[in-house]
Amino acid sequence: MKKYVIILGLLMIVQYSAQIVHEPKNHPKEWSQSYEPFRIAGNLYYVGTYDLASYLIVTDKGNILINTGLADSLPVIKNNIKKLGFTYNDIKVLLLTQAHYDHLGAMAAIKKETGARLYVDAADAGVLKSGGKTDYEMGKYGVTFKPVTPDYILKDKDIVKLGNTTLTMLHHPGHTKGSCSFIFETKDNKRSYKVLIANMPTIIIDKKFSEVAAYPSIEKDYQYTLQQMRKLNFDIWVASHASQFDLHEKRKPKDPYNPGAFMNKKEYFDQLDELEKDYLEKKSEELNGHNL
Repeated sequence: MKKYVIILGLLMIVQYSAQIVHEPKNHPKEWSQSYEPFRIAGNLYYVGTYDLASYLIVTDKGNILINTGLADSLPVIKNNIKKLGFTYNDIKVLLLTQAHYDHLGAMAAIKKETGARLYVDAADAGVLKSGGKTDYEMGKYGVTFKPVTPDYILKDKDIVKLGNTTLTMLHHPGHTKGSCSFIFETKDNKRSYKVLIANMPTIIIDKKFSEVAAYPSIEKDYQYTLQQMRKLNFDIWVASHASQFDLHEKRKPKDPYNPGAFMNKKEYFDQLDELEKDYLEKKSEELNGHNL
């Protein structure tokens, strides 16, 4: 529910401003705050801000970056990659869990600077090209980002391979039309891990599902996503926001490498239970005939 409340507040502020056409400037400070990068498991590293998660996957043929945070996250991400001993320009593939400004604000800049190829869920491709103007919810409030054109379009369960790492994209729509998660295998010198980078299906609308004319399948998409996410099998899970997987409770700066800190599957399913309650509450508005 945390992101749901934050985004609704931001949208209300933008709605009553005369000419805001880019990122709201009053976002939570945790979204821009620097955070120490660290190794999560195997070849997976956290390189994002305090709350906006960005992930670097290091392969023998270059690196993969998932999510880029806000536009002002760019220097944080660059510095974090350098701190870990890797090279920024070794990024060869860019991926995205959702087409919102707080997860791709720096995407266009990173793509231009590194020449990396951008792979996106087909249902979010148009929103990226429009700079967010065609987003079913944020677009109407003028919350935008620098437009970026994908190089490759992905559908559910499509594969993205770079060097010795293969990711499967999982189409998890609702939060955006093309929200998605990624699952892949990694290993260290002790064992292998199946890792889920999850895009949790939070609801950001304050109206009834049936009133979202720009996204007529929104209710069915949330239902589908909740069902599909319950079927997943994994060892480690993380998410699009650090707060969604309690990063700062599980790990403190300077803590040693510890993949076990991110292996709490019960927590993942507990969160899905809460999100399903939100979904059912929203669905009940259709029967009750009124808004919250």
